[in-house]
Amino acid sequence: MSHNLVCYRCGESLAALSLPLSRRDQCPQCSADLHVCKMCVHFDAHVPRQCREDGAEDVKEKERPNFCDWFKPNEHAFDPDRKSKQDAAQNALDALFGGSDDN
Repeated sequence: MSHNLVCYRCGESLAALSLPLSRRDQCPQCSADLHVCKMCVHFDAHVPRQCREDGAEDVKEKERPNFCDWFKPNEHAFDPDRKSKQDAAQNALDALFGGSDDN
């Protein structure tokens, strides 16, 4: 079954992964865990507990894999503006400290 999911962190297509996402699934590009709050349709940074599902247990770390029964992947979890800001901040740090060290 085809889907249009992309990684919430880097925007890479997740079409090669089958649904439902398992707790162990990771992005093939950036290795981000995918069964996480920030990848869920119920995630909302502007509400208490950052979750719109009242029945869900509170999860403190929104980018860590969890066992939430309410988890449903969100095709719109990736925010290109947030990614651009992160890239700009990383570039500024690299320039300040002499670039990234890939070793």
